[in-house]
Amino acid sequence: MRTVGVEEELLLVDPETGEPRALSAAVLARAARREEPEEEPSFQKELHAQMVEFATRPQSRTDELAAELTRLRGEAARHAEEAGCAVAALATSPLAVRPSVSVGRRYRWMEEQYGIATQEQIVCGCHVHVSVDSDEEGVAVLDRIRPWLPVLMALSANSPFWQGRETGYSSYRRRVWLRWPSAGPTELFGTAGAYHRRVADMVATGTVLDEAMVYFDARLSARYPTVEVRVADVCLRADTAVLMAVLVRALVETAARAWAAGEEPVDHSISLLRLADWRAARSGLTGDLVHPVTLRHAPAERVVGDLLEHVGDALADNGDLERARASCAALLREGDGARAQREVWERTGSLREVVAACVRLTQE
Repeated sequence: MRTVGVEEELLLVDPETGEPRALSAAVLARAARREEPEEEPSFQKELHAQMVEFATRPQSRTDELAAELTRLRGEAARHAEEAGCAVAALATSPLAVRPSVSVGRRYRWMEEQYGIATQEQIVCGCHVHVSVDSDEEGVAVLDRIRPWLPVLMALSANSPFWQGRETGYSSYRRRVWLRWPSAGPTELFGTAGAYHRRVADMVATGTVLDEAMVYFDARLSARYPTVEVRVADVCLRADTAVLMAVLVRALVETAARAWAAGEEPVDHSISLLRLADWRAARSGLTGDLVHPVTLRHAPAERVVGDLLEHVGDALADNGDLERARASCAALLREGDGARAQREVWERTGSLREVVAACVRLTQE
């Protein structure tokens, strides 16, 4: 069974006002005191000092992944409380924020190179790593999962507010993220050699600093033998983050099996994939999506159902089929993170209350 790991970025907020707080250094210092020196740190700094990131270890069993993800959210909350703030699984801040770029040569380079786009990137995502046997298998997977990635974004949508305003989007984080010059869907690569040549050519332009700054929606990890899928908002609830991991692992396994069987990937154009991406960010689960196979609009419920059917064998083999069905049904019935935020806003008229509710839901 393939291993899977999750990286989550969390927003640090004032527990009273709900405004983002630039306290990542204090939070990380407290986390470092509690981790074993010989282990790779679970918590790391991010581009902005109002954010903190954690990463689970690779796991084969979904129950163990879920337990670790919940534990790390709890630890993040404790470290933040000790530092005088709280953590919220919010992909964007509902309240206005003054950006504070973290200290470091890499971040300063980004600020100088990309200007206001760097300042505005206070956005929190959920990245899923799934093990692959080789770069060749990994690139075959990248070529075959492309059409399904907008569906994952729709399921995770959790950013309807930006700088104190309702955006009309379920995932406004996605619109902000695409301001990076290397972000977005990719063409078919065909071989690992072609993939690595494309990445090297991008670095050679001087527009990105290194391979890690090539922000494809799905890529080969520069550090681990994994495919890394990067389209999801950070999920408001931990069980939705687990669903992302379950679905990504199943997509990777399904794609690897198709490659081994000699099935060619579908050659959808990037222009159409961008439209599917935009629609998923705009609608989330509240309206139609662009179907990954037909590239025609279809109800979100049907598209999610077809995703489950597409990866059903892999889900069953991993022991995740019933969990995935139940989680998707709950999201379609009760709504995604964007809907949860909007419901608080409609009930209270207070973005501060939206943040407070999300702080609570982050740790459920």
